[in-house]
Amino acid sequence: MILTVTPNPSLDRTYEIPSLGRGEVLRAAAGDRVEPGGKGVNVSRAVAAAGVPTTAVLPLGGTPGALLAELLGAQGVDVTAVSIAGQTRSNISLAEPDGTLTKVNAAGPELSAREAALLLDTVRTCAGGPEWIACCGSLPPGPGPGWYAELVARARQTGARVALDTSGPALLAALPAGPDLIKPNAAELAEAVGRPLATLGDAVKAAGELVARGAGAVLASLGPQGQLLVDAEGAYHGTAPVTAVRSDVGAGDAALAGFLVAGGHGPAALATALAHGAAAVGLPGSAMPAPADLRPEEVRITRDLPLDLPLDLPLGRTPRR
Repeated sequence: MILTVTPNPSLDRTYEIPSLGRGEVLRAAAGDRVEPGGKGVNVSRAVAAAGVPTTAVLPLGGTPGALLAELLGAQGVDVTAVSIAGQTRSNISLAEPDGTLTKVNAAGPELSAREAALLLDTVRTCAGGPEWIACCGSLPPGPGPGWYAELVARARQTGARVALDTSGPALLAALPAGPDLIKPNAAELAEAVGRPLATLGDAVKAAGELVARGAGAVLASLGPQGQLLVDAEGAYHGTAPVTAVRSDVGAGDAALAGFLVAGGHGPAALATALAHGAAAVGLPGSAMPAPADLRPEEVRITRDLPLDLPLDLPLGRTPRR
């Protein structure tokens, strides 16, 4: 069983539009999508789609929170809700035919000190049995950067392995707590070490520095350049072809889910992560891939890393959710 914690979940509404023009009236195609959102929420959805039991621990409030829990239940995700005074946020995505995605992410409701503490306590009390606890996404207004460090420390006390997918000061503050896995993208990896990363070799060095600072392993999403896994045993790089990009929302979350359901260690798990991430970008909105969507035979993994491979990425494009 994989338990996820998302301190700032959302309802995600996606509109498919012919083009985005500033100041124009935009006509969306029929059939807009309303889906549960937030990084940990997406991980649970992908885990459930893979047929593995999962529980999502969420602060939920108002009508949006109730709808989010209902939608997750319909997708096979068990929800443990912490009731909050504020309303769960709603995010908007505008998808163009060429795969360009414009997102408007709300800040989310402020969590009081009591609500933030209750969320920590809930993780501890419902954590009996999961193999992994995945702590994911941005922090809402209220909790400081040290909140994730406390969450990682408490989760490790349960005996579960802990994956952390966040960025900025919250990531750096949590490293001494010893998360078993962190999952930055290239921009977040660069931010964590305080310098730009021009090549795969730069990314390998940066990931190694975060391992030295407390992370058990680093699974880094590199966009078109694939994914990088660095742990105490060395480094692996992998790629998976993508025929068409429909939406990259949640692709990194799908990759993390694939890595965890495959054991969360080594090149075999990296291959599953790549297959999940590549499948997710070909699906609409934030839909998570099912086993039938995966093409594991097309994944390529190597330890002979092309260290001079340029990281030709739109750095900073992927926001925290």
